[in-house]
Amino acid sequence: MTMTRRTLLKLAGAAAGGLASGTGFARAQAAATTLHYASHRPPPAKRLFTSAAVERQLARTTAKIGDPELAWLFGNCYPNTLDTTVHLDTLDGRPDTFIVTGDIDAMWLRDSSAQVWPYLPLARGDKALQRLYRGLIHRQALCIAIDPYANAFLPDPRSRAALSWALHDDTEMRPGVAERKWEIDSLCWPIRLAHGYWQASGDTAPFDDDWRAAMHGVLATFRTQQRKHDRGPYHFQRMSEVASENPPLSGYGNPTRPVGLIHSMFRPSDDACLYPLSVPSNFFAVTSLRQLATMSESIHHDSRFTADCRALADEVEQALHRYGRLTGNDDVWAYEVDGFGNQVFMDDANSPSLSSLAYLGACTADDPRYRRTRALAWSDRNPYFFDGKAAQGIGGPHQGLRMIWPMSITMRALTSDSDAEIGQCLRWLRTTHAGTGFMHEAFDQDDPTKYTRSWFAWANSLFGELIVTLAEQRPRLLQA
Repeated sequence: MTMTRRTLLKLAGAAAGGLASGTGFARAQAAATTLHYASHRPPPAKRLFTSAAVERQLARTTAKIGDPELAWLFGNCYPNTLDTTVHLDTLDGRPDTFIVTGDIDAMWLRDSSAQVWPYLPLARGDKALQRLYRGLIHRQALCIAIDPYANAFLPDPRSRAALSWALHDDTEMRPGVAERKWEIDSLCWPIRLAHGYWQASGDTAPFDDDWRAAMHGVLATFRTQQRKHDRGPYHFQRMSEVASENPPLSGYGNPTRPVGLIHSMFRPSDDACLYPLSVPSNFFAVTSLRQLATMSESIHHDSRFTADCRALADEVEQALHRYGRLTGNDDVWAYEVDGFGNQVFMDDANSPSLSSLAYLGACTADDPRYRRTRALAWSDRNPYFFDGKAAQGIGGPHQGLRMIWPMSITMRALTSDSDAEIGQCLRWLRTTHAGTGFMHEAFDQDDPTKYTRSWFAWANSLFGELIVTLAEQRPRLLQA
């Protein structure tokens, strides 16, 4: 068996008992009623990072939750990133924060940004959190400087010990890189985090010359991957029995017409794109470029770079409206296109997705085209929408058919204005953790005891964000 990230995660789920228990959904439901709800957090002395502000938020929010199992889930999930994945150090005399995804000892630019996003509102009043964010922003700038095409990085930026499944990839591997899958969102998430931290704290200390140079690299990479004149320097091939590990045509992806959209070889799920022009990822790039322009204008007073970012954002947005709508139903966004008129409609659980466009700030939650697209994604029109005995949800090729990702259910709740819809999502999340007290990567639509990844910090953080949001905006939904 060829060891890949997909294989490792399935084995990790099995080792945790998720894939091997065979207890069935009915037995899992019965067991849930007998849980004593003892905290699954590490003892205080073994927690990797502690924030007084986060602990206060945890207590405030828990007090608003009427259901003991939901309160227990929140208590385990909300601080999980800080408890178990944050590694603080110094690098070149500056704060350094390295954040693993959970059960993989590497840092994804996407995951690390998303894992700490829910704590941003608390940063202004907590020096420890500020130190964490400064260190992470420094580390992410270093990662982008090492290789803007890589998605995951190693703790030691000088190490050549790539992840086991990436050791023989046919691509330009550099020291410090754990895996080199080009995904547009890998460069968007650090901008979202940097902009969010700046807005929340007012702190400009992390945005030094190294960060500015990394951001210039982001803009240059996006322009290169518009592929207006040639295929660009990036290619990737992997010896694997899994087709979605390998972009076609010598690792450059299926043919496209250069229409101004940015090419991506992989989706946020780390699966290869069918068509290299990802609509949700390009929307995320538009949002990120405008956030970067605002920071450049306000912090660095760099009018030229500000104008360049806004010009590219405008160009990509115009191309999305011309080429990104679904043929025969232009009131809905496609998922991927090639510029020739070929398209695919689906949605994936990982963000950026069509369902998450409002969450990421690419549109408003009441935007009519977004609402229609979201509704279609949560229907049989999406081949990765699953409706089973345990829940409804969206998955993707990464874990295959029938496998619902809890993140998709959480995202549905975060983008909903319906109490009934949010309440149903909460019930699904509360009854599909298989007694573990944590969110998983994916679970079987009929039997949540068949799951992958018992330690997946992003899913836990996103669930925690949902509960805090509801406690602040719709507390009645937590009081039942």
